[in-house]
Amino acid sequence: MRLGTPFSKSDERALVRAIEAAELRTSAELRIHIERRCPGYELDRAAELFEALSMHRTEARNGVLIYLAWKDRKFGIIGDLGIHQHVGDVFWDGVYAEARSALGRGAWVEGLRLAVDEAGKALSAHFPRQLDDVNELPDAISWGW
Repeated sequence: MRLGTPFSKSDERALVRAIEAAELRTSAELRIHIERRCPGYELDRAAELFEALSMHRTEARNGVLIYLAWKDRKFGIIGDLGIHQHVGDVFWDGVYAEARSALGRGAWVEGLRLAVDEAGKALSAHFPRQLDDVNELPDAISWGW
């Protein structure tokens, strides 16, 4: 287990592999941030982390942050301006819905993987991966407490 969390190193590797696989379909940059508690509203926290993790520094402004505060059972997804201009709120609601069932029963890894997969598939239509694609952001999970 990752100290103090329900996530093992194997879980973490599986989530990173899911991000890598999703990014093979799209030039969008996906990240996951996991923490125990969420101070306030989850989308406000995700926006704060989006900035802190420099997710807005992609050339196409196509970063996506998937946020989970597992102890508080709070989950959110936020995308940069480049993505939101193309997809709007209905898109985010669909990605959220894909993961909600698994997350609701505490299947954290399954829910996060579903969110990553759905985001990667859907974003490939608006941000297809190019042959010269550069991985602009780390695929590693970021952790808070």
